[in-house]
Amino acid sequence: MSTAIPSSTDDAPYLDVANPAFSMRSPEVLAAREKSWYARTPYGIAVLRYDEVNKLLRDQRLRQGSYAWPAHNNATGSFSDWWMRMLLSKEGADHSRLRRLANPAFSPKLVKALTPAFQEIANELIGDFIADGQCEFVSQFSEPYATQVICTLLGLPRSEWKALAKLASDMGLALGVTFKRDEAIINAATDRLFGYAEQAVANLKRQGLGEDFLSSLVRANEEDKNALSDQELYDMIVLAIFGGIDTTRNQIALAMDTFIQHPEQWRLLGDDPELARAAVEEVMRIRPTVTWVTREALEDFSYQGLEIKQGTTVHLFSQAAGTDPRAFNNPEFDITAKRCPHFGFGAGAHHCIGHFIARGDMTVALALLAQRMKNPRYKGTPEWLPDSGNTGPISLPIQFDPVSQP
Repeated sequence: MSTAIPSSTDDAPYLDVANPAFSMRSPEVLAAREKSWYARTPYGIAVLRYDEVNKLLRDQRLRQGSYAWPAHNNATGSFSDWWMRMLLSKEGADHSRLRRLANPAFSPKLVKALTPAFQEIANELIGDFIADGQCEFVSQFSEPYATQVICTLLGLPRSEWKALAKLASDMGLALGVTFKRDEAIINAATDRLFGYAEQAVANLKRQGLGEDFLSSLVRANEEDKNALSDQELYDMIVLAIFGGIDTTRNQIALAMDTFIQHPEQWRLLGDDPELARAAVEEVMRIRPTVTWVTREALEDFSYQGLEIKQGTTVHLFSQAAGTDPRAFNNPEFDITAKRCPHFGFGAGAHHCIGHFIARGDMTVALALLAQRMKNPRYKGTPEWLPDSGNTGPISLPIQFDPVSQP
């Protein structure tokens, strides 16, 4: 493997990430990773190897880069306003303040308390199709599961899941290339999600605060509105809805696809449900729904011989880094292997604040699915989102050998 570092960006490989057909798992990405630690793209540079991604995710000379996405699209309205206010777009003292206030709501203690609820949701959904020996996995499991988890977090009726899922999907159009065309749909969905956030807070205040996710956020708001304003409270709840539905839906469906490709690993998981936690990590290493994260250079600086100018967009390819043979002696999918940390939840200051909840609900889901569905395989042709950015199946028709009880 070559370890040569290009002397300038002109010598680096080029990856056309703007092409709708571009795939993060393509031979051209693997070839680029072997030639260089970075590649040129239409939007700046892409970092391809594990060590460099790991270090640059933590480099304070870079800021979170997707904050400017609405401005790039000349977007206006409620989504754009929210996007600029929310936690992910903040830096420095504001970012630290919001994370500190939100941390109790996303704690491991909360996840442990929610485990029975996660199990109940998963078992009910599986029970609806298990006898059929087949299902469309996205619409019958991963989407309703992810959305009903969010309903549970917010104290909303689980029956609201379809409406919430549709709003999150409409709002998610903002992350695609048709943002400006779909702006009216996106803003209407954003407004309605804020309505859900306000409804959830009002319901909770009538019932009284407890020790749950939403109570932790509301308590921080009530104790000091200068520390967490009403607007910031609602912004954070909308982020939890939007982020929690989309990424968890895609990641669980990607897990099922990955296990279909590796049936011996599914048998291992079914025989030993304690492997479910490791299975979540291994799926997110090899097949993350968030295939890259974006940063922006705050100043001119040099990194490994490459001059990076202020304002440069730096894409950190978590997908390519997760299978880099320099970090993983055998990068093949193996839920029993000991691995370096993956970047499916990012790293550094912007490490995903909801990772404990996501890890917890996905662990429960995979453990129960593997016990109740033996030998999953395709029944029809899956339909996919583009294999870059935030990816996953649109539909995943499968069949399996059912087991009536876990």
